[in-house]
Amino acid sequence: MSKKVNNEMKKTAQKSKKHQLERKILTMLAFFSISSGLWLNFQQLWLEDNGYLPSEISTLTSVANLFAVGAIILVGWKLKPVSLQKFMTGVLVVRLLNSLAQFGLNGSGQTMLINVCTIIGIVTNYTIVASVYPLLTAVAKSNKIYSKRKLVEYLFRDVGVFIGGLLIGQSMSFFVINYNICLAVSMIFLVFAIIMMFGIKINSTATSSKPQQSAFKYIRKSKLHSLYMVYAFLASTSFATTFGLKMLILTNLLDFSASTATNYLLIAGLAGDILGMIALKYFTPKNDYITMTLKFGIRLGAYIIAVFADNPFIFLLALTWALLSETAYEDVSDGHYINLVDNQHQLGYNTVKHVMNYLGEATGVLFCGAMYNFGLGAILGCTIAVMIVQIGVAYYLIYLRHHRRAVRHSASRSRYNERMVGD
Repeated sequence: MSKKVNNEMKKTAQKSKKHQLERKILTMLAFFSISSGLWLNFQQLWLEDNGYLPSEISTLTSVANLFAVGAIILVGWKLKPVSLQKFMTGVLVVRLLNSLAQFGLNGSGQTMLINVCTIIGIVTNYTIVASVYPLLTAVAKSNKIYSKRKLVEYLFRDVGVFIGGLLIGQSMSFFVINYNICLAVSMIFLVFAIIMMFGIKINSTATSSKPQQSAFKYIRKSKLHSLYMVYAFLASTSFATTFGLKMLILTNLLDFSASTATNYLLIAGLAGDILGMIALKYFTPKNDYITMTLKFGIRLGAYIIAVFADNPFIFLLALTWALLSETAYEDVSDGHYINLVDNQHQLGYNTVKHVMNYLGEATGVLFCGAMYNFGLGAILGCTIAVMIVQIGVAYYLIYLRHHRRAVRHSASRSRYNERMVGD
């Protein structure tokens, strides 16, 4: 009896430790997301203040995304899961030093150094985002946790936007808070993220020395996983085509002030986070085709209406719905596929997935920059073309997943019947 009690106590202690680690990782992500949201919201305007044109910002962002792809491939190829926590801590420190350099370069006219710092900032941002869920899977893995991780990222990114909206343009003593001061404030939250990261200790059981190579083989063997990577590319491309230069679109094409644009993105983002949480808990249809239509089909329809209406208010409504639906149903659109992967391949698989995301984002930002001078109608028209293909792939993925489940169920039933006959 005492042995059973001891085993239960050990299980309870292990469960409690896992919850603590999960909370620490999500808290680190929260601080990082505040820092990231605060700075990235103003980065395009900061570059514009430093003499960059929208087309130059678009090109620089796309190049930075391509560098991020290269960095993530290198990390996924060489990094062992057991080293993930130390690696992420190092990346956070590099990001902090790079932010300090950017702060000092404001108004300097050192275009080359600003380009380098911008690229490093984007690369480190995406590297951390790509590494969080593989770190979490060493503690727990489920569709719900995947959605929770995404919601924490989105929610606290919006908190960063909120802080930026409160600060920008305010007068304090003898100076007005500008984009550079917002960068300094973002560094404070980055320091908190680093402190939290030092406190995370995880003993990974994964032993693969080449997770990236293993993941490529793993993905190639599965039609479902191969097609999911295509979907990840298209989803990122379509969203980045619309929102790749969002602050420039809002301030220059829709005549918002920087403060109004920030408040708009904040309100839409927070409302989207709330809708995402409500959808996850109370309103996820059992039919996945309906779920995917709610997430992407309505967005596509809104874009089409906006293009034909050619009205700034209708454009704004379409953009608002896209932001509201961004965080909803991540468990269905991504979580199902991510969590089909075993822990041994999780780091490598997530690496490939984020590579496809960032390649899509780089492509979308280039599309956005190319269409920018033609207006919002051209930007949304380009997005529509990508989204039609994206939604088709999403529906086919659902079909494959359901078919896979049905085949497995049928095989299990056959084995059960054979045992019954044998008995």
